[in-house]
Amino acid sequence: MTAVDFAAFVERLAQVSGEVILPFFRSAIRAEDKSQGGVFDPVTEADRGAEAAMRRLIGQTFPAHGVIGEEYGRDRPEVEYVWVLDPIDGTKSFVSGLPTWGTLIGLMHRGQPVYGMMAQPFTRERFYGDGKRASVRTLAASYGEGPPSEWATRSLHTRACSSLTEATLATTSPLLIRDDGDREAYARVEAHVRLTRYGGDCYAYCALAAGFVDLVIETNLKPHDIVALVPIIEGAGGVVTTWDGENAALGGRIIAAGDRAVYDEARRLLVQG
Repeated sequence: MTAVDFAAFVERLAQVSGEVILPFFRSAIRAEDKSQGGVFDPVTEADRGAEAAMRRLIGQTFPAHGVIGEEYGRDRPEVEYVWVLDPIDGTKSFVSGLPTWGTLIGLMHRGQPVYGMMAQPFTRERFYGDGKRASVRTLAASYGEGPPSEWATRSLHTRACSSLTEATLATTSPLLIRDDGDREAYARVEAHVRLTRYGGDCYAYCALAAGFVDLVIETNLKPHDIVALVPIIEGAGGVVTTWDGENAALGGRIIAAGDRAVYDEARRLLVQG
């Protein structure tokens, strides 16, 4: 079975997770703090409920598969096929009523990401890819008084950008780059770019795949933060690795770029010294 054969099942996972999450968005939902006194790290009933629903469906459909999830940990991560789930990537945005969050559903085969989806049920967008191609499906724009009713699908392609001075850079927040040396390295890159945007979470990586952002730089990512996004970025023609050029699926310090020239220039600044 190939990764493409799982595409319809990923759609089902996105549907069940969205059905759990949406009733809580822009409601009076309470957030618990997982940080135990550190930097505020919220979790909600929507996070836990959505991951539980996806895990149940995976267990019923593919009982031999493993699962790695943000809320409920690791179950047989050593098996051939492993699902990597983040029910709400961007929970801080979620509890703030901002739509720059999404459900990340990734599939690894023998340790490598082979399929991924970022589903945003509120904006009704699904970005997905298999490392060779990537697409987005959303409601087609409506120009009359009636609401949009038709789905539109288009291929994703990163855009050409030959220099950092022409690039748009995204990161969730420089405050999340806690190591002083890493923060200085990030600042070296930010000083060269044309435009910087904060607060995107997983949405920034999809904007890169769609050709609107050129560079995303972050640190302290876990596998559930990035595995689903790797096949989307690579399928759109981009590159994503750690700052050291290693496998991004392991998490850590991540750099993603739409153009290899910008990737090379930014990574040189990140690792100099």
